[in-house]
Amino acid sequence: MADISRASAYRDKIIHNCSRVIVGKEDVIRLVLVCFLCSGHVLLEDIPGTGKTMLLRAFARTIGGDFKRIQFTPDLLPSDLTGINFYNQKTGEFQYRPGPLLANVVLADEINRATPRTQAALLEAMEERQITVDGVTTPLQEPFLVMATQNPVESSGTFPLPDAQLDRFFMRLSLGYMTREQEMAVLARPSTQAVLEELEQAVTAEDTAYVRAACREVKVSEDVLGYLMDIVEATRRAGRLARGVSTRGAIALYKASQALALLSERAYVIPEDVKYAAPFVLSHRVAVGGGNRSGAADRLVGELLDEIPVPLETV
Repeated sequence: MADISRASAYRDKIIHNCSRVIVGKEDVIRLVLVCFLCSGHVLLEDIPGTGKTMLLRAFARTIGGDFKRIQFTPDLLPSDLTGINFYNQKTGEFQYRPGPLLANVVLADEINRATPRTQAALLEAMEERQITVDGVTTPLQEPFLVMATQNPVESSGTFPLPDAQLDRFFMRLSLGYMTREQEMAVLARPSTQAVLEELEQAVTAEDTAYVRAACREVKVSEDVLGYLMDIVEATRRAGRLARGVSTRGAIALYKASQALALLSERAYVIPEDVKYAAPFVLSHRVAVGGGNRSGAADRLVGELLDEIPVPLETV
């Protein structure tokens, strides 16, 4: 049986520490933590200037991990991510110079500005937890979290992410604007960079390993599992959707529900955990016709969740 109090203390330390930098976004920090505990990656869609980079920097400092930021551009090459073998004239030998993917926490900024070839290099790291340079494969160190951003307000000069790559992201999130009072407090305080520099590691690698293992021990009853499958199958049958959720998406929803339950101080999943996680886990995995893909997918998944009956007895 997992130690619920240890998991809740871990949650509180991370959310409190990150909230010193990113004000009023505890729910988003909690969802990023869920992705991290499930070894998943985050697609963050938002307008510029809402704190995406600072959120991930704060998260990396909090868990004691290395942080790297990659600005994706059309001329970015796969070797700019993975690193290169260069010839050292002093030694007369080739040496490997690591790329930014050999970090614990990686921010891939404006990922859809890079070419599909470069996106494929990132995809290998995300899915296989490894990189390949000149035929030599190197495993990535754990923990490993990628947060990719794309700005929906800009469409020119981009390479849209293919559906197969979108499916590799565990959740799609958005920070959004702060409230008026929160933004006034941020304007009046020292700079966000100064607050970030004062941030210290709040949890250990042992804590992370323990809570990750504890998530897998959270019980899911037959009724709740059936409810989860009702949601997944509804996306596949709905005429309003061109394509439903894959098995990978169903597994992600299962894992996210377990992590949410543990962070809510429960050793079992309830239907509300599944329903809460579903929009973040599933919306980017379904295909819709027409223009605004993100908005339409969010709306249609929400409609399906409202239509599916929730089981009353779960334990």
